[in-house]
Amino acid sequence: MPKRILLIGGPSTGKTTLLNHLENLGYACLEEISRQVISNAQKEGIDQLFLEKPLLFSTLLRDARIKQFKDVDGFKNDFVFIDRGIPDTVAYMDFVNQEYPEDFIEACKAHTYDLVFILPTWEKIHVIDQERYETFDQAKEIEEHLVQTYKQYGYSPIPVPTGPVEERAQFILNTLTS
Repeated sequence: MPKRILLIGGPSTGKTTLLNHLENLGYACLEEISRQVISNAQKEGIDQLFLEKPLLFSTLLRDARIKQFKDVDGFKNDFVFIDRGIPDTVAYMDFVNQEYPEDFIEACKAHTYDLVFILPTWEKIHVIDQERYETFDQAKEIEEHLVQTYKQYGYSPIPVPTGPVEERAQFILNTLTS
């Protein structure tokens, strides 16, 4: 069974760029699904689903991330890299002080990842766009919630140094093979 390797971090930390690079190197990768959820909501006239209906948004993400988690079992690779995990939903709801039902906590406990890497906030690459509306300070606060949440579920997120994507990828690959 492949190891589930999670990439987490606040908005604009380079997760997608890193994931694309790892995929170009031949590694199995599962992309972040929140952009699809956001895009679908915008097509229905909801500009910022997470801000307008955070529990609905988070429920959709949690369910899709559970499916991603299960999909990994079908891979033949040693590692599958995943952009964000189930605990991210809890961290983001904590960030906006949104209450959530117990099934969110149970989902985090029932689906555990093998290793978690965190990409730290990095002002040099921080941007705001149609799906990413958080300021740099908010991104830093989200990072704090992510670290706290993942630690709460027994993970020790490994910080990935900032720098060129090739170096970031090599750091992760070296960590996995050491």
